[in-house]
Amino acid sequence: MGFSDPAESTPLDHAGGRIFTSGGRSLILEDDEIRLVSVGVDIGSSTTHMVLSRIVLERRDNRYVVTSREVTHTSEVLLTPYSTSDTAGDTLDGDALRAFFDRQYAEAGVLPEQIDTGALIMTGVAVRRRNSRIIAEVFSEHAGKFVSVSAGDALETQLSAFGSGAVRRSERNRDRTMNVDVGGGTSKIAVCRDGEVEALTAIDIGARIVAFDADGRVTRIEEAARRLGAEAGLTLVLGEVPDPDGLARLVDVMADHLFAAMQGGTPPAATSDLLRLEPLPGGPVPGALSFSGGVAEYVYGRDTSEHGDLGPRLAEAIRARVDGWGPELQVAEQGIRATVVGASQYTVQVSGTTIFVEPTSLLPLRNVPVLMPQLPLGDEELDADRIAAAIRDELQHFDEMPKDQPIALCYDWQGSATFGRLDAFCRGVAAGMAEWTPHDGASGVPLVLVGSGDVGGLIGIHVNEELGLPVPVVSIDGLVLQAFDFIDIGELLATSGAVPVVIKSLVFPTTAALGRATTTEEVMTP
Repeated sequence: MGFSDPAESTPLDHAGGRIFTSGGRSLILEDDEIRLVSVGVDIGSSTTHMVLSRIVLERRDNRYVVTSREVTHTSEVLLTPYSTSDTAGDTLDGDALRAFFDRQYAEAGVLPEQIDTGALIMTGVAVRRRNSRIIAEVFSEHAGKFVSVSAGDALETQLSAFGSGAVRRSERNRDRTMNVDVGGGTSKIAVCRDGEVEALTAIDIGARIVAFDADGRVTRIEEAARRLGAEAGLTLVLGEVPDPDGLARLVDVMADHLFAAMQGGTPPAATSDLLRLEPLPGGPVPGALSFSGGVAEYVYGRDTSEHGDLGPRLAEAIRARVDGWGPELQVAEQGIRATVVGASQYTVQVSGTTIFVEPTSLLPLRNVPVLMPQLPLGDEELDADRIAAAIRDELQHFDEMPKDQPIALCYDWQGSATFGRLDAFCRGVAAGMAEWTPHDGASGVPLVLVGSGDVGGLIGIHVNEELGLPVPVVSIDGLVLQAFDFIDIGELLATSGAVPVVIKSLVFPTTAALGRATTTEEVMTP
């Protein structure tokens, strides 16, 4: 199986935790090639869809590389079903969702038990606690196989930037690329440069903030639609057909606010009131522009049919504003399906150097999302306040994650491991993660730290003893991870002191795996 020789490993008891030292690390390598059947599911406030794919990973030296992914089945786009028994109209219909996904498995000729791995993306009302429970019941047979992502505005914006291909194009073309994902309830705007999302925002502009029946009568009005309607001089009433001229004014107002948000800088007050995140910083006009989300199908002329919303009219108004703006309008690789097609996964074994786990009964941990802040670790004297601030900034992307969900804070240690540098780092981490892992220990959520260097044990000891934080601690090292990876940390292997770690990466339609802009994606392993 490739485990380290037990004779080379020595477990040491240390203040209730265990530090393990060993002379080497090894992959759990059995096959030169791994073939996975993977599923990607996207459940949002307006639409739901599913993709089945086959993913191939090949072993190259000490790496598993995603070499191909083939989409084998793409579902139709379902208008997300809501329970008719809920007067508020925002509780999902679990039976209708289950029937939809069962039908997709049947059409694809795949049994649910044949699924190896997958990714479930929940956005909008789907992340609410009662709805997440309904979704968990629908996918209960896949428990442990799926990574589940409750995406708030910031994370959803990043996902659409990757899924649309904008991130990859920004690196390939060496140009600032903006992607605007116009969905049913909100629009997400991301500015990408050199394969990274450098700025993002979101605004309450979407095609289904007002919905209509076949006769044009209003069947749904979001609060944003009431506000925008008032600005346009249009009163929207359930069950009535709105004035056509007033509806045209509403669409123009929506497009004006979206375009103002896209331009960055200090927006007009009325636009600022619609923003769900901080506005984009001011700067030059991007060199390239793409659209994703449901409205993108109309922007690019791929769909002309009516779906009982403002989609066609909003797309026309958006095109009228951006055609003379300046950026090259590029065709996104994916429109409404700019999301994941599944997840890849493989297993590594962390042994060698040191790790710290307290209490040891804490393991295993499953589907732990990875947090990748840009930490200032290059200076000789580390600044705990700057480290804490960088962590808090990155945690904003996890705003819709359940607060009892552990998060793995990843860092790339640089320089010496003196007491002063370790102390500043650990104090910064403790302060930055305080909201997620309260220092009173009452939540029981562990502080999970993953480093690429050889200081995992020292950092775990420092947090546990020098800072005296009454929180469970898992501190491991020797892993190279990427944003949007997820990890399973297995139980300690008593004979070798090793920890098996399963690394799962979201896979998008436009790339073999997430987090790198090249066509073939790689993850370094110890």
